[in-house]
Amino acid sequence: MAGAILEVHPEARARFEQANEVLGYDLLRLVEEGPVEDLDETLHSQPAIYVASMAWLDALRARWEENGRPFEPIAMAGHSMGQITACVAAGALDYEAGLRLVQERGRAMQAADRARPGGMASIIGLRDRVLQGIVGEAQDDDTLVVANDNGPGHVVVSGDESALQRVMRLAEAQGARRVVRLKISIASHSPLMEGAQEQFRQTVNTMTWRDPEVPVISNATAGFLLTRDALRDELNSALLKPVDWRGSVKAMAGHGTNLFVEAGPGDVLSKLVRRISKRSWTFPLADDETGLARRDYPDLSDGIPK
Repeated sequence: MAGAILEVHPEARARFEQANEVLGYDLLRLVEEGPVEDLDETLHSQPAIYVASMAWLDALRARWEENGRPFEPIAMAGHSMGQITACVAAGALDYEAGLRLVQERGRAMQAADRARPGGMASIIGLRDRVLQGIVGEAQDDDTLVVANDNGPGHVVVSGDESALQRVMRLAEAQGARRVVRLKISIASHSPLMEGAQEQFRQTVNTMTWRDPEVPVISNATAGFLLTRDALRDELNSALLKPVDWRGSVKAMAGHGTNLFVEAGPGDVLSKLVRRISKRSWTFPLADDETGLARRDYPDLSDGIPK
């Protein structure tokens, strides 16, 4: 996760060092040396993703400045925890405040998991109406909801373990192309996060917020959030509400976005964007073949890679 960004943008080391002071441990060492079991814990993995994402964004800004071009995005969007990154990237929070939010989010979610374990599962290849039917059938007396709408025929469900097992069996029986139990015991974006949301809300409300310099897209409604109050309200219910990534991408594309730049240690969101908005271009910064590591770095001055 750290090796690629440090090679492309050595100044990223300062982001990790700054994070160490907030987190109270050596994040870069954990990322580079492990143990993997510790890094995979929500309390550690979320700060690592946040810091790496901000470092990739720094690298993009630096590259554009080298080429004499201003960095002028028209909107910011983040998937789940990435919404905090989007708020920081949009200028609504400073870097350390964002990191503290990410850390507290992970801490609150782990506490909720210990109080009432749950989980999540990915289901690919079912029509929306069929999916809604099997979720309702699988609920019984348990909690089960659609947590992420990631695109056509691709959702993540979240809830109690027993309900997850039922919905996975039903999805397979309905001919789903792929059904995968995610390797986490946290039922994010579901009512099981009520305790975590209350704990997280206390931290959200202590932060110094500013109006964003560019709109931030709401995970819950896919609307454009334009004020500090709107962003605060969004995060104050984010752990309980679903992520409408399909709607978010459609909203941005509908308002003229033709290039989606993914600042993070991967290209998962870029792949989702291409499935949702087939006419849009994507540019995952961390991709070895198409990202900032390319020697023939693409010209983005007109919004379309060349």
